[in-house]
Amino acid sequence: MPQEQKADAIPDSYLVRPIGTVCSPRSVPSHDHWGAVSALIELDPTQLEPDAVAGLDLFSHLEVVFRFHLVPESATVTGSCHPRGRTDLPRLGILAQRLKERPNRLGVSRCELAGVDGLTLHVRGLDALDGTPVLDVKPYQQIFQPEPEAVREPTWLRAAMSAYYF
Repeated sequence: MPQEQKADAIPDSYLVRPIGTVCSPRSVPSHDHWGAVSALIELDPTQLEPDAVAGLDLFSHLEVVFRFHLVPESATVTGSCHPRGRTDLPRLGILAQRLKERPNRLGVSRCELAGVDGLTLHVRGLDALDGTPVLDVKPYQQIFQPEPEAVREPTWLRAAMSAYYF
């Protein structure tokens, strides 16, 4: 296929329908202490059949893709800013951070799968608020992760995020 035809085939936008909703005791954005938060992911029975979750209970953790639904488009960051609003940390581009003010306001989180009850997923440590639209759920599989010794991160990151799950 000629290059110009490929470019024409790429749409300017995509329609993505949530497949579920988060039910969480947390409804206000917060930077820290997500580890003990128990929540539910209520999957939509109009989009998923009951056996869509068959075998999911064999996994200990999930990767959840969701929309930061409380962030208005006007709050989108397209350049750089200080992580967590902390001026003691270096300015980083939005794509070098996991901030909710991303251009498409999409989040990806790993959480513990505590149980499956029909199309209801019981999770712990999901850093998403009550009412958050869930776009996808995948089992966490270590085989797709880089070897720990191959991962590089800035030295200040661990200290800055030390209370995130604790």
